[in-house]
Amino acid sequence: MEIRVGRVVVHYVEHGTGRPVLVLHGAGVDHHEAEACFEPVFNGVVGLRRIYPDLPGMGLTIAPESLRSADDVLDTLLAFAEEVTGGTAFLLVGHSAGAYFAQAMAARRPAQVAGLALVCPLLPGLRDVPEHRVATGSGEIGDDVFRSYFVVQTPEMLERYERYVAPAAALVDESALERIGERWVLTPIRAPAFAGPTLVVAGRLDSTVGYATAADLVDHYPHASLSVVDDAGHALPHEKPELLRALLVEWLARIENSS
Repeated sequence: MEIRVGRVVVHYVEHGTGRPVLVLHGAGVDHHEAEACFEPVFNGVVGLRRIYPDLPGMGLTIAPESLRSADDVLDTLLAFAEEVTGGTAFLLVGHSAGAYFAQAMAARRPAQVAGLALVCPLLPGLRDVPEHRVATGSGEIGDDVFRSYFVVQTPEMLERYERYVAPAAALVDESALERIGERWVLTPIRAPAFAGPTLVVAGRLDSTVGYATAADLVDHYPHASLSVVDDAGHALPHEKPELLRALLVEWLARIENSS
């Protein structure tokens, strides 16, 4: 499916009906990874319309020259959310760079976001990022990208990488991401912290963004739950699916209770 927002034609897929759930993937991949990781959770919950867009410059969403910063991408995502949800309140989930944009979307549209989940969030001011190390496996299978991304390096994880992650590399517009990346820090806004049900999940072995900065968010959001997961890295949604499912189900229950 496609929808035009400004100068950007956003490609996306959706499943189910009911309250919208917007799920944003990370950098260098496309909606297939987010869909593979989060659909097994949300597919079992009645009344959720799951929406998985390709972010600009990735997948089938072309980033025109007019997109020159993270702020431009954020404006596109806000307009996309308005279009696909019809202005109704929605749930917002992000992994990695997708979580960076999700956090900003909730800050700018708090009345439209009913719940916020940030998984291995990319954030400004990263610190104490650990060295990469393998938690499970020999460290000798897969290509260099797989070995640097996953800390659980089993044949099952390699199959997921080859099916849901690696194919997106051919679709990445590297020049567009480089152009946007030159101004990747979002313009801060002065607004109260998002007050809805919030979930922050980080991998203790995440050598991409670490977990220390994510852990700080528990003091930023007044209704946040925090989980720092041992033996999980930046690919936590692949590596710890059952635990992630339990955390998201609890988050969904908090959203239901709050409404």
